[in-house]
Amino acid sequence: MAISAAAVIGVPATPASADPCADVELVFARGTAEPPGLGRVGDALANTLRPQLGGRSLGTYAVNYPASYNFLSTRNGADDAAGHIAWMTEQCPATRIVLGGFSQGASAVSMLAGVAPVGDRIGSIGSAPPLPIELAGNVAVVAVFGNPGARFGSPLSTTGQFAGRAIDLCSQGDPVCSAGRDRSAHSNYELAPYPDEAARFIAGLV
Repeated sequence: MAISAAAVIGVPATPASADPCADVELVFARGTAEPPGLGRVGDALANTLRPQLGGRSLGTYAVNYPASYNFLSTRNGADDAAGHIAWMTEQCPATRIVLGGFSQGASAVSMLAGVAPVGDRIGSIGSAPPLPIELAGNVAVVAVFGNPGARFGSPLSTTGQFAGRAIDLCSQGDPVCSAGRDRSAHSNYELAPYPDEAARFIAGLV
């Protein structure tokens, strides 16, 4: 008997949708304290990416997790994203999957990459397991913004199982992803040049 991809990672599959499969699917985890949805950075990325896909359709999936100040719940985002990727792999195998996140959402993506979200500061506490290799191969490209892991030497562009197909954007002076001290720099990723830089990188790989 065949085992589903969703069963491999032990999370519920996303319910089936009546919508046809998109050519490209953006799976995005919002930042801390943002309301449910893609978040302001995810919305900006989707809006910027869509016209760069040469007429191909773009679907979006907002990772479902608390995005609260209890960072131990970040793994809920990783688990939910993994479940959706498993479901997409089965239901829409031709769809090119783009995985992304902002701030705490980027930490969830780091977990799926098999990278400690804040270096060795918290070790494995609260971390989710990496995305199984048979599912990771179905992620065409990764884009993260204000990634806490970058501050501790583990940007996803060069670290983990998405290295080489990931862009890890850090605004100059952002204390979350660098040694900078400009807190306002962590709040500008929905503005130029970040969405366009990420969208161009994504469009080149999907």
